Amino acid sequence: MNVFSRLTLVALILAVTASLAQQSPPATISFSLDFPQSIPDHYVITVSSDRHATYDSTGKLTPQSDPGDPFHDDFTVSADTCKKIFDLAAKVKYFEGQIDSGNKKLASTGVKVLKYEEGTRKTEATYNYSPIPAVQQITAVFQNISTTLEFGRRLDFFYRHQKLALEDELKHMEESAKSNNLGELQAVVPILQRIAADHSVLNVTRARAQRLLSSANAAPVAGS
Repeated sequence: MNVFSRLTLVALILAVTASLAQQSPPATISFSLDFPQSIPDHYVITVSSDRHATYDSTGKLTPQSDPGDPFHDDFTVSADTCKKIFDLAAKVKYFEGQIDSGNKKLASTGVKVLKYEEGTRKTEATYNYSPIPAVQQITAVFQNISTTLEFGRRLDFFYRHQKLALEDELKHMEESAKSNNLGELQAVVPILQRIAADHSVLNVTRARAQRLLSSANAAPVAGS
């Protein structure tokens, strides 16, 4: 085989390798929580390394409401949050082994499951409470995202069916934002924009929505 043929073969191998790499699905990390009697009583968030994310939850809309329809949302996480999630997962070896404290005396805060998938590699761990700082941090990131999306779910419902309820809901949302309990505010920007632009909504309520929109434009990393 002459030099030209060898170079051609190497180039072909590199091209095929690059093509296969592009076709490989992105790695994903998911977090699920099952906690009967809470709102929501079940949810799962899946974040891909390409920043695409999905959220699914079930349960009542409010403590006084009847069980609602399952809720689903597709959104894009910020680059910082995506990096943080995957960096934290790497610190705990992508959830291989035991991450739960093993303390049976601790009160239940729901059954939590962290999963990692990349190609044929699939790992997961179940826990109630983990003493590992990286697990605590990644749990907070996902819980804050859920809190934000559940606010968005309720705001959308109230906007369509009960506009006077928006004021209390947005007030609680602002309080959560001040306590750093929200994550990925940009995921609920569309409903906040509709509220802020609707002159049939109370001015004080529109102002709250506008303040949250301003926060979304400069939102910190979820769970930071």
